[in-house]
Amino acid sequence: MALPLVLLLDSPLLIAVIFIAGIGGSFQYGLHVSMLTSPSSFIKELVNHTCEQRYGLVLNAWQLSRIWSFIVSIFSIGGLIGSLCAGHLVATYGRRRCLMVNNAVAIGGALLMLLSKSTMSFEMIIIARLLYGLNSGIGLTAHALYVLECAPKRLRGMLGVSLSTFASMGKFFGQLLGISELLGTTDRWPWLLGFSGFTGLLQMLTLPILPESPRFLLLDRNDRAGCEAAARRLWSSKVDHASEMEDMQAEHAALRGVRIHSVKELFLERSVRWQLITTLVTFTTVQLCGINAVYLYSFEVFTAAGIPSHQLRYAALGTGLCEVSTSVACVLVIESTGRRVLLFRGYMGMAATLALLTLTLYLQAHVSWMPYCSMVLIFVFIFFFSSGPSGVTTSLPGEIYTQSFKSPAFTAGTTINWAGLFILGMVFPLIVENLEYFCFLIFFFFCFFSAVFVWYVVPETKNRTVLEIAVAFKQMHHKRRAMEEVKEDELTSDCVLCNKATKL
Repeated sequence: MALPLVLLLDSPLLIAVIFIAGIGGSFQYGLHVSMLTSPSSFIKELVNHTCEQRYGLVLNAWQLSRIWSFIVSIFSIGGLIGSLCAGHLVATYGRRRCLMVNNAVAIGGALLMLLSKSTMSFEMIIIARLLYGLNSGIGLTAHALYVLECAPKRLRGMLGVSLSTFASMGKFFGQLLGISELLGTTDRWPWLLGFSGFTGLLQMLTLPILPESPRFLLLDRNDRAGCEAAARRLWSSKVDHASEMEDMQAEHAALRGVRIHSVKELFLERSVRWQLITTLVTFTTVQLCGINAVYLYSFEVFTAAGIPSHQLRYAALGTGLCEVSTSVACVLVIESTGRRVLLFRGYMGMAATLALLTLTLYLQAHVSWMPYCSMVLIFVFIFFFSSGPSGVTTSLPGEIYTQSFKSPAFTAGTTINWAGLFILGMVFPLIVENLEYFCFLIFFFFCFFSAVFVWYVVPETKNRTVLEIAVAFKQMHHKRRAMEEVKEDELTSDCVLCNKATKL
């Protein structure tokens, strides 16, 4: 049987799916998460000048901070709204068409960003950030569904990890474009904030060369001929087309007469209860694993290690490059290692690193060489995050749910992601202010708990069909319940024997 990488390299249109869907999907999300860091001082200056010229109002530090926080957090609100709408949109209009139309939202936001400085309107930046959030909220779900449904079973993990790879690339490009040598200047910062319009236009122009996903055509549109045509275009001749079509037909037969479920029905359906709990735990842990705290403290650690303040942004580029390279490496090993092992190893490694990082940060004021240990641990933590939880979590709902539950599952997962991002942005500064580096112990708990949960509750999904994964979830749960019943029976028997012995 051909190796996964060989199958991928022999499928050029599938490679095009990865890049075209990624550049307008999770790449946009990563870009917007990091791009505001560099031009923050320029945007605050625009806010001050606008209020002074338009209203004759000189803002104090507290007022400016509130406006800036709103500019940052409005992106998460837009993302939350977009994720709530995404399930219905991708189910109604298709994955590819939804991605294509979604680019118009990004282009509209980019135009507002480009005009904000010349018109002296920070309100345009706020509206544009809201539009960017809508674009990212819809794009994350549509991108994930499209890529995973275009992938044959042997390549599903590799294509799934590409979601986080493009998100990491977006963060890195946001950092890279923000340096003063490129777009992080007084004159060019609107072009930095409007860069998403270029990537959206690029995807809009290239998406028509790609077919709709085979699984959507068969399972949602009942178009067998279209499904077979799309599969022949996307997949290499080395892929077992007959076996893939049989798997899809089996799922199609199992779901005959079953409509696409809502998010409410997902939460009420007992047959997918453990899949739902898995989704809730993994998506919550991505936000509460401590990655944002590590990035926040990286500047402090790099400064303590002797890196000059004017070079800190280049050190930050190193962390972004570490995340991208590790994510790319995860693409190459996921099919041989498996999702469950990557998640467990990633969470345990992150938990151990957080414990050590707390210790080194506590000691760095007392031991001269301790900041270097902290710096190494920051890169180790990013390695474990990118090689496991970051790469596997985003695509997990596409692997563990049948077609009728995929859209609401992605809606639930991305909603948790956006809500967590917003709440963390509001609460995290208070946590750091009161606990300082001891805040890592909170994140240690979440990582350790998730590692134990994955090991005991989540089955391996590698090279399995959706129906086989659903059976594996039931078997793990039923086996555990059967063991509990056996223990209860043994306890009851022991009590009966004790009563008899007492009577004798």
